[in-house]
Amino acid sequence: MQEVEKIVNGKDLFKRPEYTELLANKKQFESSMLAINPAKVDEIAEWTKSWDYREKNLAREAITVNPAKACQPLGAVMVALGFEGTMPYVHGSHGCVAYFRSYFTKHFKEPTPCVSDSMTEDAAVFGGLVNMKEGLKNCAAVYKPKMIAVSTTCMAEVIGDDLMAFIIAAKEEDGGEFLPAEYPIPFAHTPSFVGSHITGYDNMMHGIMSQLTEGQKGETKQRINIIPGFETYIGSLRSIKSIVEAFGTDYIMLGDHSDQWDMPAGNYEMFQGGTKLEDAKDCINSSATISLQKYATSKTMKMVEKRWKHKGGFSNPIGLKGTDEFVMKLAELTGTEVPQKLKIERGRLVDAMQDSYPYMHGKKFAIWGDPDFLLGVVSFLLEMGAEPTHVLCHNAPNGWEAEMRALLDTSPAKDSLHVWAGKDLWHMRSLLFTEPVDFMIGNSYGKELMRDTGTPLIYIGFPIFDRHHLHRYSISGYDGALNLLTWITNKVLDQLDEDTKGIATTDYFFDLVR
Repeated sequence: MQEVEKIVNGKDLFKRPEYTELLANKKQFESSMLAINPAKVDEIAEWTKSWDYREKNLAREAITVNPAKACQPLGAVMVALGFEGTMPYVHGSHGCVAYFRSYFTKHFKEPTPCVSDSMTEDAAVFGGLVNMKEGLKNCAAVYKPKMIAVSTTCMAEVIGDDLMAFIIAAKEEDGGEFLPAEYPIPFAHTPSFVGSHITGYDNMMHGIMSQLTEGQKGETKQRINIIPGFETYIGSLRSIKSIVEAFGTDYIMLGDHSDQWDMPAGNYEMFQGGTKLEDAKDCINSSATISLQKYATSKTMKMVEKRWKHKGGFSNPIGLKGTDEFVMKLAELTGTEVPQKLKIERGRLVDAMQDSYPYMHGKKFAIWGDPDFLLGVVSFLLEMGAEPTHVLCHNAPNGWEAEMRALLDTSPAKDSLHVWAGKDLWHMRSLLFTEPVDFMIGNSYGKELMRDTGTPLIYIGFPIFDRHHLHRYSISGYDGALNLLTWITNKVLDQLDEDTKGIATTDYFFDLVR
């Protein structure tokens, strides 16, 4: 038990006698119920490291173990918080919304506004119309947002609730007191049993942009829209803004959540920053739109290209090559020469890459994450002569696997580099035991893999719960590539120290100057 005079953290708390006794009794009880046979446990554990188990594991289809993705509404919440004064509203159960809030809050270490209309058993049978009518009115009355962005959970989707009809009914019943007819309430159907968080991001971005720009088409302006995608590195958003601003061009970042999850100390405000709604309405009149994440904005960009007739397309500014392509696209769209500022940043990055190349060259990596993230980081690893041996994407959309395969085929080590689309982190465990690598790159859920397989983990991705402030950095642009280079190279050097610290055994190699 905790003592008021001496509060200790969990690491020390569970070493106390009352807890060690409790755990010992638990194991004894489980053993008496025949739940534990130490010899059998060891036997099965060893078998799960084999090629025989790996083949059975990779063939599994009916169950997911340790997924490397989240569900659609999580992405929808991110989009909503990227717009000025907007409250994410999830039509579904309260427990789901608690998950979305806590997931983001644990990653960013910042509060995450989000409300629910708390559907329960009766709504599951009779529909959630009553919940939505009351919920929207209460949300507008209590929090006074400038816009409410509605998404759904599994429950609402299974029973087939009609969001458009429900929103119209809520406004009619309110009579304009809190929900006037012109009050913006964009919506997106985001069933959690289909796609992933990047699908939800795309659906909600499409829903917000299509509603806000309705009837706003006017004279085209020399301005560029930037859609960041499901970007969890706050610094990346700022790096992209810095690059665009270096060209001196007018731009709108659609879905800018950088301030919402990076508030300064002081008085808390429910909504911070975000794309101004007047800018979002007028973005249809920009001359071009660039999406920084192809697979997280496919539906939205189809609307941009076919209905808005915008130039721009996709650009993934991670690594040297990716940033070069983004910079050249801006130069083409603006008709402006690349600014000297960016040339200097690029030169510094190239110099740093030359310094670190000997340490990354030939190192084998296992990496997992979202499809666009993987394309960018894997490209950077290849630029450094590394070997991305296992590239795993649980939420891989159509076309991603072929694109990643083509990227890996540019490596001299292509025959030993593998793409694993639709696989989870329990699959990754088998891969690490049967075809070991030097390092892993991934999120906090790789911690179990690190302890189980002994493979060092480099924390890059989402979510990262057990490390602080990494999300404040950038992984995009030339400065972001330098961050990636620093994190990865220094982990390689850390491991070199670890492997050569044995007194009179491995410490003959004592490299102090690197």
